[in-house]
Amino acid sequence: MNKNNPAVPQHALLTHKSFIRGLTPFDWIFALVIAASALFAQTYVSHQTDIYELVILWASAGTAVFLGWFFKPMRIFTPLCLLLGYGAVSLYSGNIKNSDGLFLLKYLLSSQSAIMWQCAFVFFALGTYVSGAVLAVKKNTETNTLLSMATAFGWISAGAGFTGLLVRWHESYLLRPDAGHIPVSNLYEVFILFLVITALMYAYYEGRFKIQKLGGFVYTFMAVVVCFVLWYSVSRDAHAIQPLIPALQSWWMKIHVPANFIGYGAFCIAAMLAVAELLAVNAETKGRKTWLPPSQTIEEAMYKAIAVGFLFFTIATILGALWAADAWGRYWSWDPKETWAFIVWLNYAVWLHLRLVAGWRGKVLAWWAVIGLFVTAFAFIGVNMFLSGLHSYGTL
Repeated sequence: MNKNNPAVPQHALLTHKSFIRGLTPFDWIFALVIAASALFAQTYVSHQTDIYELVILWASAGTAVFLGWFFKPMRIFTPLCLLLGYGAVSLYSGNIKNSDGLFLLKYLLSSQSAIMWQCAFVFFALGTYVSGAVLAVKKNTETNTLLSMATAFGWISAGAGFTGLLVRWHESYLLRPDAGHIPVSNLYEVFILFLVITALMYAYYEGRFKIQKLGGFVYTFMAVVVCFVLWYSVSRDAHAIQPLIPALQSWWMKIHVPANFIGYGAFCIAAMLAVAELLAVNAETKGRKTWLPPSQTIEEAMYKAIAVGFLFFTIATILGALWAADAWGRYWSWDPKETWAFIVWLNYAVWLHLRLVAGWRGKVLAWWAVIGLFVTAFAFIGVNMFLSGLHSYGTL
């Protein structure tokens, strides 16, 4: 135990110190770049922000720095997306009609162009993950050029989507200077955010657990989401930027929705990994050779994903309750959306309890994670489609 603070284990202090000492000059340069970007944003839009939004801005900058230190590729990804977003904003020159005559805006950097590139690269990543896994099986190798390309395509899809959201945020102010808003206000926008978060989270787990061959599982689900986004855009004109309805005109939305979708993204990754684990366990039980990683490795990645998802979903639920108290005067009203959010939370709370306390492993928890995906999907979309309540503004 530490002499100055007996409550803090010595190994925890050593880990903290080793993390700080392990930071490179590039890490500190990255932190300065993010801080400078936040300061520039504060100066650039100071007339449109209040104290709450400034707190969110600097908290987001701090989070970006931590993510870059923790997951090194983010040190390149975040500044690059900010630079592309700012480049697009500069090309608009205060007039959204400029996108019609500028090649970069029309085909690459306008929000809709960037998001379409995101959708395309999800399919590119899926194709190369599947073909790369097949080639790895034939050559009996763990990785190959196709799998490396798939990883790169995944990063490009996340970058295009994140850039598109940043530009869309600015476009909303160009269309309606008095009603611009963060692009997380409807199903179209949050599905784009979901694709970005899921791609980034899978990129981390892929590198952490060496499960590159499993990209096809995750990107198959993402491709289904892309198909929904494309259908939703064509049939409902969902890509059009609309003013916020009164219920969403709150700074709470800027923190509640992203936290929610980190949880959703993690739960969906866990479900796809659970499918892979079931296949791996089946092969191992029958003594067959399998191209999949060991089931224990897949299960550990699935567990980590659910743990992270549960943490952020819990935070999002608390933030939602605070938002409800601010908007409706009460923290909880057992509205259908709230009820199903609680069911999702309870589902994964029990899952984690059974694994950590009861020691459950294997097929049961894998099937549970798969079923959890359907519970989560109904809580997010099914409630909007089939039930009504205080959250009925999110209908299809």
